[in-house]
Amino acid sequence: MEFGLIGRSLRHSFSKDHFTRKFREMGLGHTYSNFELDTIQAFPELVRQHPGLKGLNVTIPYKEQIIPFLDSVSKEASQIGAVNTIRIQNGKYHGYNTDVFGFEKSLAPLLRPQHQKALILGTGGASKAVAFVLRKLGITATQVSRKPSADRVNYEEAGRLLEDHLLVINCTPLGTFPGIEDLPPLAMDRVGNDHVCYDLIYNPPRTKWLQKAAQKGSKIKNGQEMLELQAEKAWEIWNEF
Repeated sequence: MEFGLIGRSLRHSFSKDHFTRKFREMGLGHTYSNFELDTIQAFPELVRQHPGLKGLNVTIPYKEQIIPFLDSVSKEASQIGAVNTIRIQNGKYHGYNTDVFGFEKSLAPLLRPQHQKALILGTGGASKAVAFVLRKLGITATQVSRKPSADRVNYEEAGRLLEDHLLVINCTPLGTFPGIEDLPPLAMDRVGNDHVCYDLIYNPPRTKWLQKAAQKGSKIKNGQEMLELQAEKAWEIWNEF
């Protein structure tokens, strides 16, 4: 069976190494490939050229853009507005979101009673899954963007909110290898021991943003465990044939 990942830049992808190792350890002859697409419009041609595909993961920037190409979308993924897993069965494409499962399971052990308000940095597909989980957990979330709007604040205002928003999740790609000097423009002056700073980035293991948070006494976590959990959930979905 053939599986793969679609995205725009996949040179440092977690998924290919993860599934290639998994298939080898399980003694399976499956393959997993990275499919870099310049635009989502290339998706139909990709699947035409690979008729053996049984499942796909979806990453930046196509988690939202892929939806019109699918025959069905799970209720949860539809509510989120983002898909990161596709199951291909009988020529039909079914969309799911396993980021929700991965994020919730990896975040839960870090939460304490004081974590009632959160800041979500970024507005892409991953941020939608994060917002969905926080609503489910009863945590009030405020989205942060360089361009504020009626339902988003800018980074300057977000810095002032840190006094009582004790959970901060970075959903931007800022700090991802090779751009390891980049970080979200959030003033960290008000971050302290009661904060949890969670970065969805896993490469490098400690982004510059997480390093600054740790220096302030915050508990920190990267996205490695979330990725592993969401990948295993995707594998379950692909095996529902």
